[in-house]
Amino acid sequence: QVQLVESGGGLVQAGGSLRLSCAASGRTFSVYAVGWFRQAPGKEREFVASIRLSGRTYYADSVKGRFTISRDNAKNTLYLQMNSLKPEDTAVYYCAAGSYSTDASGYDYWGQGTQVTVSS
Repeated sequence: QVQLVESGGGLVQAGGSLRLSCAASGRTFSVYAVGWFRQAPGKEREFVASIRLSGRTYYADSVKGRFTISRDNAKNTLYLQMNSLKPEDTAVYYCAAGSYSTDASGYDYWGQGTQVTVSS
């Protein structure tokens, strides 16, 4: 079992930046590929980014070049650096562990989510 807790969300103006963190506890975090998803009101949960054990990263086209996913296995923490934020990035952001897939069903563990709101 892995427990995941996100933090770092908040309200930011368009063009601003936020860094989300996801702290893991329980089973060793370093054995899992991990990712970030987001869900806006009335929309399906969508893939944002993921990182494999090798460090290879994957991004949704909508965030490529603006967001950076990284992990610190020593701290059992996953990060999402978000720059040049747009109002359409507004959503609840979730971290997940167990896969690097773009498909949410491939992940075994989920955090509770953190709200990101980007004002225009």
